[in-house]
Amino acid sequence: MKEVELKSIIQECQMEELTASERELLEQAIEATSRSYAPYSHFCVGAAVWLENGEVVIGCNQENAAYPSGLCAERTALFAAGAQYPDSAVKVLAIAARGTDGKLTEEPTGPCGSCRQVIIESETRAKHPIRILLYGRRCVYIIDGIRNLMPLTFFEF
Repeated sequence: MKEVELKSIIQECQMEELTASERELLEQAIEATSRSYAPYSHFCVGAAVWLENGEVVIGCNQENAAYPSGLCAERTALFAAGAQYPDSAVKVLAIAARGTDGKLTEEPTGPCGSCRQVIIESETRAKHPIRILLYGRRCVYIIDGIRNLMPLTFFEF
């Protein structure tokens, strides 16, 4: 038997190290957390998607008492972008979250497994990686393509 080691490459930086456009996109994701409907988890997530055509589409988590009927911020943003601009690929996805204390999270919050699969599908559709920015008060993580979070994917482009 052979052991295989898989690596994820994630950059860590401060907001000031990002481009002005990336900072603005993260600010929109942070703002979107205030639009979340999270009466059960009290964990508010916001996402902002920057498209190749220059448009920005935001999303936030929407919970439901019938648990699987709710939807995460990343998916609301990606699905809205696909519905509004089907011919414009996603360049960057920014994600921010507020914890149950109502404060922005100290550490960056990553997408759940379902959202990761949707990001894989978005990359497959566009035939290129999506730059992912994960906000935390302490730092921002930069991930160049979802395969750095999920190296063994179902689809390849």
